[in-house]
Amino acid sequence: MNKLLFMASVLMIFFGCKADESMAEKEKTQKTNNFAIIIHGGAGTILKKNMSNEKEGEYKAKLEEAVKVGHKILKNGGTSQEAVMRTIQIMEASPLFNAGKGAVFTHEETNELDASFMDGKTLNAGAVAGVTNVKSPIELAIKIMTDSDHVMLSGRGASIFAEEKGLEIVNPSYFYTERRFKSLQRIKDREKTELDHDDKKAAFYDTDIKNSKFGTVGCVALDKNGNIAAGTSTGGMTNKRWGRIGDAPIIGSGTYANNKTCGVSSTGWGEYFIRSQVAYDISAQMEYQQKTLKQATKDVIQNKLTKLGGTGGVVALDKNGNMSFEFNTAGMYRASMNDKDALIVKIYKE
Repeated sequence: MNKLLFMASVLMIFFGCKADESMAEKEKTQKTNNFAIIIHGGAGTILKKNMSNEKEGEYKAKLEEAVKVGHKILKNGGTSQEAVMRTIQIMEASPLFNAGKGAVFTHEETNELDASFMDGKTLNAGAVAGVTNVKSPIELAIKIMTDSDHVMLSGRGASIFAEEKGLEIVNPSYFYTERRFKSLQRIKDREKTELDHDDKKAAFYDTDIKNSKFGTVGCVALDKNGNIAAGTSTGGMTNKRWGRIGDAPIIGSGTYANNKTCGVSSTGWGEYFIRSQVAYDISAQMEYQQKTLKQATKDVIQNKLTKLGGTGGVVALDKNGNMSFEFNTAGMYRASMNDKDALIVKIYKE
């Protein structure tokens, strides 16, 4: 009897593995969606017990609005580039997210914005860091890609370029929100009262900085022509100093797209995403190790990033229209739509 049970277990494992292999092979070779779009609005310690029903509804409504804008463009035959830009602009214009209008404050009580974009067909890319008066950083990142010989511009020079190219320039006060400003003041107050020796300083930064940068936004889209595009936009980290730049504007860390493999947009503790080259690593594993999108995103986020001590997640979309939400935090604002109009909008880990 025991031998029969053992044999049955072996057979179940064998055929289960075969089924997994078959599904993985199908994901690599067969078209799942002719077009699709996937977005995030940041990852972190996002718990239902800390979220009112009203606030949860606001986030879900804005995520749905954003993903539907890009989906409509794709459905009507538009490009993945336009879909990514327009989708991210919806979130940049919302005070809910740490991007554009809702950007967090630096230690100096200013808002410094970063963004990046990559085209999977040409591998061309554009990025901007530390701008303070450009209404749509993602539009500027794309303009740097299309209208300059450079990949990344920063600070005042990036603002001058944006003005020369006719992008909308706003007074820095446009980015002010009471919620973000109060968040900065709370952190500053804690710095004054609690940082009396190194142990407390380490504990403070470990807890508070991790929880002070929710809301980076990102989007990956696959259009009907098979072209993938990815973009990311952020206000960075609350209380950042000395011109700190995270992963969002860095190609390969916060954003990556390649028609051979996939597109990726990251969100989380940027320093770890930079060290890990998270977005590119996912693509590289697919190209050189023949992994599926799900296998690659899971390994990079749940294994590599987690072991390094990093927190956050990615949204990713491969050349066949397969999608992946992968994060190692309690939640990630996220949404997707495929060519069958199936809508997914979620916040918490399931």
